[in-house]
Amino acid sequence: MPYQAPVSEFRYILDHVVGMDQVAATERFAEATPETVEAILTEAGRLCQDVIAPLNRNGDLDPARLENGVVRTSKGFAEGYKAIAEGGWVGISAPAEFGGMGLPHTLTTVFNDMISAACLSLGLNPLLTQGQIEALEAHAPDWMKQMYLPRLISGEWTGTMNLTEPQAGSDVGALRSKAEPNGDGSYAVTGQKIYISWGDHDFGGNVCHLVLARLPDGAPGTRGISLFMVPKYLPNEDGSLGEANTLKVVSLEHKLGLHGSPTCVMQFDGAKGWLVGEAHKGMAAMFTMMNNARLGVGVQGIGAADGAYQHALAYALDRKQGKTPVEGTGTIVDHADVRRMLLTMKADLFAARSIALACAVALDMSKATGEAEWEARAALLTPIAKAFGTETGMRAAETGVQVHGGMGVIEETGAAQYSRDVRVTAIYEGTNGIQAMDLVARKMADGGEAAQALIDEMQAVAEEARARNGDLGDPVWQATESLREATEWLVAQKDLNVRFAGAVPFLSAFARVLGGHYHLKAAMEEAEDGPRTKLARFYINRLLPEHVGLLAQSMVGSTDLYALRPEEMYA
Repeated sequence: MPYQAPVSEFRYILDHVVGMDQVAATERFAEATPETVEAILTEAGRLCQDVIAPLNRNGDLDPARLENGVVRTSKGFAEGYKAIAEGGWVGISAPAEFGGMGLPHTLTTVFNDMISAACLSLGLNPLLTQGQIEALEAHAPDWMKQMYLPRLISGEWTGTMNLTEPQAGSDVGALRSKAEPNGDGSYAVTGQKIYISWGDHDFGGNVCHLVLARLPDGAPGTRGISLFMVPKYLPNEDGSLGEANTLKVVSLEHKLGLHGSPTCVMQFDGAKGWLVGEAHKGMAAMFTMMNNARLGVGVQGIGAADGAYQHALAYALDRKQGKTPVEGTGTIVDHADVRRMLLTMKADLFAARSIALACAVALDMSKATGEAEWEARAALLTPIAKAFGTETGMRAAETGVQVHGGMGVIEETGAAQYSRDVRVTAIYEGTNGIQAMDLVARKMADGGEAAQALIDEMQAVAEEARARNGDLGDPVWQATESLREATEWLVAQKDLNVRFAGAVPFLSAFARVLGGHYHLKAAMEEAEDGPRTKLARFYINRLLPEHVGLLAQSMVGSTDLYALRPEEMYA
């Protein structure tokens, strides 16, 4: 079955679950009227299902390749990217003064979800450019904004982020790339970067690299790192492309999935670049782009989950195999275990999508109001959205293969591609373990205040639901109370390693409870026999109870992790 953009699902979540009306009520985003939102959802859905989705298999079967120093992209990708750029989709949330639509980031998040479901490999390209736009808007000097932002926003140029080096992965401070002043305000950047998604392509225009490097007087570690704009072509004053910069693609990585997305090893040999933000404060500037990308990557996982779910559902409604005790369609969708798998995919997809959109709403409200509470809410939800979104993508894609049975491992069905493509999302932009550690450390540095405020809101909704529908409200209320107690225990631990030891199950439990909360809100907005209420009952009865075991794991401490000596691990 071809991909179908879930426009009505997005509309329901925005209207009834995550409070998009709050965003539209602000002065900054007053143009995000219901009519505008409807138009954006409809047109984005049409683009993704009619133009982008047909390219997905091309990206897998006809991978990007390096020929004579030039990256050649998959069949149809250039035309697909042109449709994205010409439709203005790169700059949905970009500032209007530079040619963007100036709409809420929530709508960009919806678009990224759809395009990730349609073709994850191609959708990664505009996602990176969106992050670079935000970083430049916040940190670049005015002349750079004038030169780069209009062209990035229009899609004429594309953006990348260059952090990782062979010896410096998550430990960015170990990088060796250096930048020497040229004496004219520019710098000569030298070094090698790996895992650079969309480091080059044949779409035309410029490829704009944001590169982390160390100035001669830069201190060791992350505190001495600066950020530089290093373009593939040196632009002339009028913005036309000048001579080629001294950088090149050394090779393309041979990857598990995302074959249509060229992942480059980049070499910079005294390449001309310009400082973005202050010297030695490059990590602060890059984190603007990375935080944008973390939500975006979570949404990539959610989109992949949707693609895998739709693929599996279509197969289950068509495949006839065996008999069941119930009367039904005569296909495998009648089997209880197939129903369990499909409903788990659908219920988790709704939960993860709601968490991501709630995070986007918080980001928009923070930008529109400047209120610290919204900023704290967005910061709290970002690692949860990233980790749970990508975990949902991996689980759903794996389950999709299982629904297909033996045909799931036959490449012609396309089921396995979702699993291969989504797998890396749990690794890049900070592994999910790093997201969990960020949640229990930096995001709890306020003594758990932001977390408790969110738990208060969840509990208030559950109390209201208990009065109306106890069988759904009671379990969610109890789950929020358990989460509150675990959060209090966590904050009381002064040894960070104790927190880190339970970080991943704690984040998973938090996401599980949030999922119950959002399913409950959705159910409260419709009749008791409505489809969202039925799905909420499935989630609350079957998936929400997982939080009990996860919270128990999160409070065990770290002693058992270190009890087994390294040499004993071979036994």
